Amino acid sequence: MKNKKIVLFLLVAFAALIPLKNVYAQYSEKQKEILAERVKSEFLDAWNAYKKYAWGHDALKPLSKTYHDWYTESLLMTPVDAFDTMILMGLKDEAADAKKLILEKLSFDKDMRVQNFEIVIRLLGGLLSAYQWDGDPGFLALANDLADRLLPVFNSPTGMPYRYVNLKTGAVDGNVSNPAEIGTLLIEFGMLSKITGKPVYYDKAKKAAVELFNRRSSIGLVGSSINIETGEWESSKSHISGGIDSYYEYLLKSYLLFGDEDMKKMYYSSIEAVNKYLWEVVDGRGWYCVADMNTGEKLAHTYGALDAFMPAMLSLGGDVERARELQRSGFLMWNLFGIEPERFDYTTYAPVYEGYPLRPENIESAYYLYKYTRDDKYLMMVETYLETIIKHCKCDEGFAHLASVVTMEKSDDMESFFLAETFKYLYLTFAKDSALDFSSVIFNTEAHPFKKSFAKGK
Repeated sequence: MKNKKIVLFLLVAFAALIPLKNVYAQYSEKQKEILAERVKSEFLDAWNAYKKYAWGHDALKPLSKTYHDWYTESLLMTPVDAFDTMILMGLKDEAADAKKLILEKLSFDKDMRVQNFEIVIRLLGGLLSAYQWDGDPGFLALANDLADRLLPVFNSPTGMPYRYVNLKTGAVDGNVSNPAEIGTLLIEFGMLSKITGKPVYYDKAKKAAVELFNRRSSIGLVGSSINIETGEWESSKSHISGGIDSYYEYLLKSYLLFGDEDMKKMYYSSIEAVNKYLWEVVDGRGWYCVADMNTGEKLAHTYGALDAFMPAMLSLGGDVERARELQRSGFLMWNLFGIEPERFDYTTYAPVYEGYPLRPENIESAYYLYKYTRDDKYLMMVETYLETIIKHCKCDEGFAHLASVVTMEKSDDMESFFLAETFKYLYLTFAKDSALDFSSVIFNTEAHPFKKSFAKGK
């Protein structure tokens, strides 16, 4: 056991030292400009591979050089998701091609069962952002039509949404859901209400979030699954990872975007409980664990790629010091393996899930912290993320997920969020502030930037 601890200590120390050559480097404006242009170039490689092999479909399969559709017909996931990234990068020709495809081909009048959560964050969020940044009413018409087709999900006894809905018939199913899928609707439905002047969208999304919040435990935590018909918890495991993560994020962002004081109270009450029962320090580093929602008993000491959104949210909520400490841990996680695993045990430093599906959250958090602190070490972090993604994930055509960060074996996927989120945060970290006024927007969980000042008629 003693020898094992020594090996682990040396492994962690070595990983922490990997990027030290750059820690004290100051990035000149020219260096940042070069890095921003490099990100743009890599984005174009990914986008052009999509156009070459998957045009009109949901996503590229980069290894087999073919395509993947989520359902029986394409919903143009990648073009909708990537559109505002192209706008922010100033890629006018590429944005024009995507816009033409979307406005001419995208239809939601389909007898198709879809997952509400993913459709909301990728498509509804993407279309609303496209309308704000491009101004074409065709984007708003599509968003409005889509939202109307999704509204039946809220027709449960509690008002919390079903997970699935048929876009044509309105038939719903999936009565066991999770906090993320229940609460991560506020931004998109709220923005649609703000633009159209129709309160029904935000009212239903807010009721769902309030119903969930009211079922938190006596110590203030939520579990990982709940029956939306009975309101009874199916799992009492509490954490900040996938299935719960963006529930907390949207409470805070709904307050910041819409000035909703109820959401403010719900967020700060929730984060107080999360910090009290899930935060722990191991070997001098802060992490968030898995615990029982009712007792606070620690159940697992794991952290991963999805959890890495947390420093961004903490800094947005005013807790920059804790955000900095957690980002230090997230950067270690990335360097331990050469690229971050989906999940690992921070007491043994062993991966629990070895894959890396091109996730953006670690980059997102470094971007937020750079904007709040202007500390160049976050530029160094993002440069590290960029270089390792290119090194390990780039293919002849596009980029691929990693099946394992241990073997670096690739898998045949390039999800739309890689273009919507990962590349956007990489680019905006190095781009001039004029590319996007960080203080004037709130990003949805798919990195679609919604303008705080955007109102009906603008």
